[in-house]
Amino acid sequence: MNEEQDFLVSEANRCLLCKNPRCQNKCPINTAIPQVIKLFREGELDKAGELLFKNNPLSAVCSIICPHENQCKGNCIMGIKGEPIEFYEIEEFISNKYIRNLNLKPEADLEDRIAIVGSGPAGMTVAFILAQKGYKVTMFEKNEKIGGVLRYGIPEFRLPKNILDKYQELLIQLGVKIRPNTLIGPVLTIDKLFEDGYKAIFIGTGVWNQRTLNIKGESLGHVHYAIDYLKSPSVYNLGKRVIVIGAGNTAMDSARTAKRLGAEDVTIFYRKDFESMSDTKHEIQETQEDGVKFQLYRVPVEITDNGIIFRETEKIVDEDGKTKFIEKEGTETLYECDSVLIAVGQAPKNVIVVNNAGFMTNNKGLLVTYKGQTTRQGVFASGDVVTGQRTVVEAVANAKEVAESMDEYCKNLRLFNRNTSA
Repeated sequence: MNEEQDFLVSEANRCLLCKNPRCQNKCPINTAIPQVIKLFREGELDKAGELLFKNNPLSAVCSIICPHENQCKGNCIMGIKGEPIEFYEIEEFISNKYIRNLNLKPEADLEDRIAIVGSGPAGMTVAFILAQKGYKVTMFEKNEKIGGVLRYGIPEFRLPKNILDKYQELLIQLGVKIRPNTLIGPVLTIDKLFEDGYKAIFIGTGVWNQRTLNIKGESLGHVHYAIDYLKSPSVYNLGKRVIVIGAGNTAMDSARTAKRLGAEDVTIFYRKDFESMSDTKHEIQETQEDGVKFQLYRVPVEITDNGIIFRETEKIVDEDGKTKFIEKEGTETLYECDSVLIAVGQAPKNVIVVNNAGFMTNNKGLLVTYKGQTTRQGVFASGDVVTGQRTVVEAVANAKEVAESMDEYCKNLRLFNRNTSA
């Protein structure tokens, strides 16, 4: 065994194999952590890999990018008085080894065609499940490669893209047809897909419309949206001094990317405090270790040619005991920079909804569904386009349930067609 495997074995041997595992209970997709660790201890890597893959087709991805502090690692009983088990590292090792040698075949040969719009975590999950059941699956992706936010929203240093390339190989192995550079909505419509014989359609287009600050100067030439920057950071010339507005994953990733690509001074500005950030302590620490600085209690009020004017905020507790952050008038200060990256959240692109009748959305522009079914018959959806921005593992867990709903829908449709033709 090499040094990495020695460490993983020692981690596995520390596990208590709890009968009521808190780590598993806090995993959004209910990964059978004690069972996987037991198989790993016994040298049954293939069985452990199969268990992980069947439960979560994207386990190789989730093991890397999940917020482990809030899930398995953060709820390990060993962490109460000592160091928690780093199960995600064991999962990454097993999953990568398993998919490298995986040979997938459909369980049946069904005639039903399934269209999947969007190839992010939700779309890939549905494709794996339904293609393995034997459905004829076609995946439509607006970009040149599959992966969605995994490929175009997470930098290489956090998630190696060769993992996504391997997943594409596996999908093709299952018979999935992939149509890159194809946008569903304006030309190829939902109606057209049904006319061409698709029995059910899945929408997993994610949330790619950047939310705006709605302040003066947002259209200036040195201002960019972080989600767009992360798609192809090498084409941007940000200069030496970069200010990032926002404090979520996209803000952290864009700030670290800018620093790694040569920006000398990168600062994240946030209107609240560290405790209010959605990122884990580990993610914040990694960002600081890359040389990114933080300015807290600052809200932008105007972008100028030379930088951004920020106003200070103050943390207070109101009469109801609720914590609030209020702006302090008269505290405006100009912070100079060469470029601005805005990362204050994303909203869905409604090109499908706008160009196709029959869909209901909520007040946030997200698709309304019931058990994955949209308000249009035969069209299903899940992932961020339904829930808003969530973790990848939550998108996979939801997509698993929707895939089963689609399978049930198609079975009932086949049964109805047989009965009516008899």
